[in-house]
Amino acid sequence: MANINDVSRLAKVSKATVSRVLSGSRGVKEESRLAVMQAVETLQYKPSVIAQSLSTQSTGCIGVICATENINQSTGYLHALEKELRLNQKYLLLRFATDAASLTHSVDEIGRGLCDAMIVIGARFPLPKLPDNVITIDCLDADSERSIHFDRSFAAETACQYVLKQGRRQIALINPESHETAGQILQGYHLALEKFLLPYDRRLVHSGADALTQLLAQNVPFNALLVPDDATAQDALRQLMQRGRAVPENVMVFSLDSTLPPGVSAVPAIAYPLETLAQRAMALLTGQFSASVSAPVRGQLSLPS
Repeated sequence: MANINDVSRLAKVSKATVSRVLSGSRGVKEESRLAVMQAVETLQYKPSVIAQSLSTQSTGCIGVICATENINQSTGYLHALEKELRLNQKYLLLRFATDAASLTHSVDEIGRGLCDAMIVIGARFPLPKLPDNVITIDCLDADSERSIHFDRSFAAETACQYVLKQGRRQIALINPESHETAGQILQGYHLALEKFLLPYDRRLVHSGADALTQLLAQNVPFNALLVPDDATAQDALRQLMQRGRAVPENVMVFSLDSTLPPGVSAVPAIAYPLETLAQRAMALLTGQFSASVSAPVRGQLSLPS
């Protein structure tokens, strides 16, 4: 098994330089950094986490706390984050949370020397006050410069434009209960209707746990349905089938937030670039704030194969 001496010899630099490169320290010449990284890859060198922690006072771990209510969406984020962290010589420590209280408990638990920073993913509940070393991804109503937000208005407008071009002019919307996110989605929904000179019918917009049930009970005609995410899309497909509403013949279902690869989703969707999200998360973790990092992430139209 290769050790730091082997990397030092192959890269033709000192062991101190190897340590500085692997710990992410500044002040290393670019040619030396590249030589070390190439030697690490060639030798498949894996630095000791314990040794790094003792020498740098860093655990080398990033804590990731996933909200269980949105776990299907979060799985894609986890894969992308684990890959990005590994590329940066970091390790992932995973926890789960069901509400604000369990999130606070997890942050307190792993924040006591078990990790250097934390990421909260997919929380659909009100967030408690979080420490400065915590960033959030896809958490509703998270209002902070250390948050990665999605452009929900753009997603809703793009979705409406797509279904309208498919000849669907009666578009129903299942909106999240979150005030801020729901407002952004509704804004995009309104913009698309105005662009196509269509009236807004409030009977077609519902939110809450029983939103689709309420919509179907009204017996208001609709031939397209926008839903917040893949999980809601699957539930919509099931309920529509039970009521004899064929998809997509009678109703076209559209997911406004998908982490599935292109062509995998059973319905058209707005898919978010997972690698971009992971790279932005790493930039925030390392304090590399910029306009491009803080700007809302725009998804792309993804169609089923």
